[in-house]
Amino acid sequence: MSAAAAHAENMPKRIGYVTNYATHEWYQNVIKGMKAHGKELGIEVEVQDANLDISKQVAAAEDFIAKGVDVLIITPVNEEGVVPLLRQAKAANIPVVLEGNPVKGMTTMVAICDYDTGYFSGVEAGKYAKEKLGGVAKVMNVGLPLLSATVLRSHGFMDGLKTIVPDAVMVHDLDGGGNPDRALEVSSAALAKNADINIIYGINDSSSLGGLQAWKAAGKSQDGLLTVGTGGEGLAFINAMQNEPSYRIEAAMFPEKEGFTAIDAAVKLFNNEEVPEHIVSPTAPMNGEDWKKYYDYDGKTRTIKWDAVNALQPPAKCMKTSADLKK
Repeated sequence: MSAAAAHAENMPKRIGYVTNYATHEWYQNVIKGMKAHGKELGIEVEVQDANLDISKQVAAAEDFIAKGVDVLIITPVNEEGVVPLLRQAKAANIPVVLEGNPVKGMTTMVAICDYDTGYFSGVEAGKYAKEKLGGVAKVMNVGLPLLSATVLRSHGFMDGLKTIVPDAVMVHDLDGGGNPDRALEVSSAALAKNADINIIYGINDSSSLGGLQAWKAAGKSQDGLLTVGTGGEGLAFINAMQNEPSYRIEAAMFPEKEGFTAIDAAVKLFNNEEVPEHIVSPTAPMNGEDWKKYYDYDGKTRTIKWDAVNALQPPAKCMKTSADLKK
């Protein structure tokens, strides 16, 4: 896809990206991927942050539309709130690429297969439970019901887990808000009521780490516990996999790659090329030190190994999508 973009007849001069939460490591690395690829192609990439506020997202997108950017990229704060922006951008003849979550009326979205990502980390968790946890799987899901993408991850995790441990149960199904403070708060409350779990699953790294922090704050040993993260968003998961005995599995989502691919999609739309509705970005479950296959880390900075990540083959079609949640 990048080769096609690099040789496109026309390049957009300016792309506006409205992210939903720029202080998050995931989006910081998405932005790095976007800006690095934009620089390669001679495109100015300007970023505005909605900071999880849909009204700010709308205002930022409308500002980009008024400025006449060539393409708009949006990571929705919530899916319904972005629908009017798609209509406004279409009226201004500005193509829109969505990142991460689908919106009714979209042209294209760059995103992982969320259900698949949860499913395959669930399979790995099941193998671990069978080998190290006596075949028992009692899960605290630190989820995020606001977004279909994160709901799919939780569903996929439990379905994948049950392929190996059929009687796996979800003891707690929590709304961790996708941030560490909220995840810590709700996990602490849940564990105070019932601490009979042995797997913590988080829909992103902040969620899994918040759940693990609650476990540790309750004075519990990590012996007999498995923590599973999702995202591979930044340095936090690497530090956890190096230093936390229970943090053994990570579903890596490669944000730099997602940002890179979003720019390619923007170039294609700018050139009126056909694109699929869902451009799938690759993921991979990582066990133990598997992360070293994809990243170099010098103690301060991580650097993506592009050859290894680009060699990953995303599925042609997701096992389940947001449409399946409505059935």
